[in-house]
Amino acid sequence: FLVLEFYLGTNYSDYTGYPFPTAPPVDPFAKIRVDDCGKTKGCFRYGKPGCNAETCDYFLSYRRIGADVEFELSADTDGWVAVGFSSDKKMGGDDVMACVHDDNGRVRIHHFYNVGQWAKEIQRNPARDEEGVFENNRVTCRFKRPVYVPREETIVDLHLSWYYLFAWGPAIQGSITRHDIDSPPVSERVVSIYKYEDIFMPSAAYQTFSSPFCLLLIVALTFYLLMGTP
Repeated sequence: FLVLEFYLGTNYSDYTGYPFPTAPPVDPFAKIRVDDCGKTKGCFRYGKPGCNAETCDYFLSYRRIGADVEFELSADTDGWVAVGFSSDKKMGGDDVMACVHDDNGRVRIHHFYNVGQWAKEIQRNPARDEEGVFENNRVTCRFKRPVYVPREETIVDLHLSWYYLFAWGPAIQGSITRHDIDSPPVSERVVSIYKYEDIFMPSAAYQTFSSPFCLLLIVALTFYLLMGTP
């Protein structure tokens, strides 16, 4: 009884000289590096010219790590950001990975399959080593998924080339809703995970003078100014 009383009445750390073990600290989310774009990973940037992973409307990177592909996604939204793998440039019949910000402040990776214009969540989720954060009104995440998978309709083999569909939008109670813009950007050509490029796509606000009509108007105006009025 005396021994038990001594044990219970003594701070264990004082008795042993060592503190109680504590849980290891949670590593903060490592910021996405854009210096590696086009070198050790492929990147897509949508938004203002010169934007990075923290300032683009939408950002995606991919790189091979052994038998996996690591993806990094970020978008200017408080809801969700996603990438779809498509055999064409149209929505429908696509394998989709989405990072969703829920009501508890967490960012989780979900797997969807587009049925027409609707996204159906698939229970089989190929994502692993997932992490995400919601900061500065941005959803950002990182995850891996296997390059090769057993043949299945809802999960594509990434060793093949696909068009990449880029989308983001609001979420309600952790569920995704319609994307922010009517025509989300899509890669101009199929993407190979074996080729690293750094591709910039200007958002609508920076496409004004790139349309054929605007270019024709500029040429006509320039000709008029050079020739002068009669």
